[in-house]
Amino acid sequence: MDETKLLERITVNSGIFGGKPIIRGRRLAVEHVLGMLAAGDSPATILEGYPWLEPEDIQACLVYARRLVGHERIEPAFMETGT
Repeated sequence: MDETKLLERITVNSGIFGGKPIIRGRRLAVEHVLGMLAAGDSPATILEGYPWLEPEDIQACLVYARRLVGHERIEPAFMETGT
C-alpha cells in the first residue's frame, strides 16, 4: 500500500482527543500507537490489544510520524467539526 493510501487511515475529529490525529475515526490517537512502539511494544502486541486495528494502521502511524519530522505538509483525510 502506498503512503497516500496509508495516510487516508489517519483522520482528525475535533470531538475526539481535541482534534489530535486518530486512526480511522476511532478513539486511538496516532501518538498513542507511536508511544507504544517507542516503549518497545511489538506491532503484534499492539494488534492483540486492539482487535479492530490492522497492521496498515500501525504502518500509517509510522508514515505520518516520518512526514511530520521531515517537515512535510500533511493533510488529514478529512476533518469533522464537533457536534
